[in-house]
Order: sequence, then C-alpha cells, then structure tokens
Amino acid sequence: MHVRTLLASLAATSALLVCAPTASADAEPLSAPRITAHFSLAAAQQPENITLGGDGSAYLTFSFARQIARVTPSGHTHVLATLPAPAKASTPNLGRAFVGGIARADDGTLYVTYATGTADLTGVWAVRPGSGPRRIAALPADGLPNGLALDRRTGRLYVTDSVLGVIYRLPAHGGKATVWADDEALKPSTFAGANGLKLHRGAVWATNLDKGTVLRIPVTARGTAGPVQVRATGMPSIDDFAFTGHGDTLLAARDDNEVDLVRADGTHSAVLSAADGLQTPTSVAVHGSTVYVPSAAYLTNEDPNLLVAHLDH
Repeated sequence: MHVRTLLASLAATSALLVCAPTASADAEPLSAPRITAHFSLAAAQQPENITLGGDGSAYLTFSFARQIARVTPSGHTHVLATLPAPAKASTPNLGRAFVGGIARADDGTLYVTYATGTADLTGVWAVRPGSGPRRIAALPADGLPNGLALDRRTGRLYVTDSVLGVIYRLPAHGGKATVWADDEALKPSTFAGANGLKLHRGAVWATNLDKGTVLRIPVTARGTAGPVQVRATGMPSIDDFAFTGHGDTLLAARDDNEVDLVRADGTHSAVLSAADGLQTPTSVAVHGSTVYVPSAAYLTNEDPNLLVAHLDH
C-alpha cells in the first residue's frame, strides 16, 4: 500500500506529483498491455491489492470503499462484501478505514487486512463462500496491517504492518496473531515500512516502502524467521509484487506509475509505465502468461483500473 501516496493525495498535492517524470519502460518481458476494467473513483473503488482465482478472475480490495470485489475475465465487476465502518476511524497515517491485502484459499475463502485505528475492527477478516465478513484475528489498533499471504501447506497467514514494521503470523482458521519477524529492515524510516508480502520457495518476501527494498526472510525448519536478506534496493515507494515463475524474478508496483522487473541479482528496470495506462499501481498478480496490475489512482485522481499484459516466457 502506498501510504505516503495516500497521505499526499489526501493533502491535495497530487497535481504536483502527477507532473513528475517517470522512467521509460523496457519492452521485455511484457507485451500487449491493455485496460480490462475501469472502476468508479466517485464510489472510492480504488483497488489496493489483488489475488486470483483459477479461472482468471481477479479478486480485489477497494481500500477506502471497504469492499472486496471480483472482476471476471470479461471485465465485469461484482462487489462481494463490504466491511463494517468504524464509529470513528483513526487509522495511523491515513485517518480513514482501509482494506489492504487479500489472499484466497482453495475453498474460495477470501482473507483481507483491515485497519481502522479502533480495537474492535482492526485485524484480519475472512469472507467464506455464502457468508458475510467476519474478523478472525485482532491486530494492534495503533498499527497499519497491510500485505497478506496465505501458506496453504501449513494453514497460516502472514501479515505486514507498515507502521509498526513487523510481520505477524496467525492460523488461517482464526486465533491469536503473533509477531513472526521484527527487524530493522522492516521498520519505516520516515513514514511506512514493511508493505507487500509473498511466500516463495521456502521464504517470506516483503517490500519496505520507505527504504525502497525487496527483502527475503527464510522460514527455518522450526517455522521461525531466519536472518533478513536484502535482495534489491533503489526502488522508492515500492508496493506489492508477484513472482513471474522464473526463479526469484519478480514484478513490483511503484507509486511513480511504474512496474519494475526485479531480477534475481537485484537489478531492476521498468517494464510498464503511465503510457501503458498505469494510474498509481498498487500490486501485481501473475496467472500463467497473464500479468494483472491494479491501479488505484491515488495520485492521478483520474482512472482507477485493472491492467492486463502478456508475460513473454
């Protein structure tokens, strides 16, 4: 989540930031980018995070609308659930209720993070098929739960907190969340730290928004966090990301209207830009040879959308 971006938008400074130059995008490894769905800015349908179904449907969180939605492969949007509004939101850094990360289980259950600044609502929520949203774990109200990943093998969820700079772990069926990783590399330096989150090849991977880094944290044989490894640097305001399927190569969304290809050696270059239709991209998902990039338009205030592109293997 681009918490600095959100604050800038709320402070009405977006016009200055929209004018900032962006990097030119490399032609590879993506081709044929196109917008497959447009969302309503007036209805606060600003997509923050994404997960995919087996049929290619995209499941999104609409951050400030407090909604979970499904976008069909043909581009039709269906709101699946709306999380309850707090009596008075006091979310750190934002001041507004915020739905962040999303993960999907094999049985269709959707998990999301929710931050309100209130103890009764902040935490991890689940929406099971045929049921309404229900909180399954509380998280500290003075934090900002953000990225979310599901370990299907162990049945555990991992959550980043962008304000407290930690990663939590909890049972997917619900229960107490405990701090799994707490390291300086996860902390904010000016505004927000640990952000995007993925599980990949025996490790938890995360980004740090302020520090512009990609981090790898091995999961030990006992399930504890190993030493934090910095795998890439130099990407200010990096948000969530997805692996391409080629080793440790990943695609990362950045709030300067850019998606970067980050190679296993830590080098990176832009592969999508504003010229392709990006409007403050927030996250990335990969399904086979298709890449999905939601744009929240936090800065541009123009066209929240969902972009798809072909991944050239």
